[in-house]
Amino acid sequence: MKIKERKRDGVAILEMSGKLMGGPDAEAFDETIKTLIHEGCHNVIVSMERVKWVNSTGLGILISGYTTLKKSGGELKLLKVSDRIENIFIVSKLYTVFESFQDEAEAVQSFS
Repeated sequence: MKIKERKRDGVAILEMSGKLMGGPDAEAFDETIKTLIHEGCHNVIVSMERVKWVNSTGLGILISGYTTLKKSGGELKLLKVSDRIENIFIVSKLYTVFESFQDEAEAVQSFS
């Protein structure tokens, strides 16, 4: 998995690519979230457009990021989740936890 970071209107956008399956990915994602919070950025959008697969550990990574940001007064939202991965969110009932968007501008505006 790769993480590419950029900011738009004070919101961090993390573009993920590959498979979200734990291991070193968990540490990289966790460090990225903690660095953003340390820099004062508490609102994060995770773009899932290029994520091919998520397993249960990958879901745990997202939940951990969500919880860490919530504790700091921020939020984590998802962008461009594929149908295949969205089905995993539906089966696991995580669609009730994560706010998800198909349009980046709309996702960024949702923080205001």
